Amino acid sequence: MFQVRIHGRGGQGVVTAAEMLSIAAFEEGRYAQAFPSFGSERTGAPVVSFCRISNQEIRLREPIMEPDAIIIQDPTLLNQVDVFSGLKKNGFILINTNKSFTDLGLEDFVREWQKDRLCSVSATELSLKHVGRPVPNVPLLGGFAAISGVIQLASVVKAIEDKFSGKVAQGNIAAATEAFNIVSIQMQTGLEHA
Repeated sequence: MFQVRIHGRGGQGVVTAAEMLSIAAFEEGRYAQAFPSFGSERTGAPVVSFCRISNQEIRLREPIMEPDAIIIQDPTLLNQVDVFSGLKKNGFILINTNKSFTDLGLEDFVREWQKDRLCSVSATELSLKHVGRPVPNVPLLGGFAAISGVIQLASVVKAIEDKFSGKVAQGNIAAATEAFNIVSIQMQTGLEHA
């Protein structure tokens, strides 16, 4: 079973990201489970959502305490919440930012991490460019497909088409595809960020 924890703030599509990740897994014929955890529903409050992906039925129902991957939709949470709590050694880390892990002050934490499991991508900028709104969730799903290989970009596209329609769907597909391409290039070149 592969477990993903997504950290962000209310209004950034954190819950929708987990739902769409589970839809993408369903598209590939796997089992998936998505659910949120939040204390306050107001915009800007910290929100966490979870997604499990498996080739077998999933019976667990508790929050993910030891994720295989984390997606951080808002880098300001790095100083407010222990987003790395329980992250498996050499788990995947994808952060919505144009800064490197060193610039974010994470150099010591990830010193022994495999570089191909660390990535940052400016998902908010991609969302603004393609959708016209600062919602980083969908571009991060494209980036997650590239960094982890757990789901395919084609499955992310199908999940987008299930969730959205018209120009919103097309903009999100473009944003996810561009994020996928940016992260793929980073993985090939060994760069932390684009």
